[in-house]
Amino acid sequence: MSTDKKGTKILARTFFTQLRAGSYTPNQILDIATELIDLVTNDLKDATPKAPVEEKSAEVRH
Repeated sequence: MSTDKKGTKILARTFFTQLRAGSYTPNQILDIATELIDLVTNDLKDATPKAPVEEKSAEVRH
């Protein structure tokens, strides 16, 4: 396992343990995890370069 993977696993486990110690229920933790995934997903969407939109000419062709 790479160091990065180990670090993220440790961080996740620590975060989970802290939340449980703070009396968060498993369902509340699941809601937090879902919100984190939504935030990351939106961040990735915003970071993805968008293809240029083809502008339609105001000129009508016959």
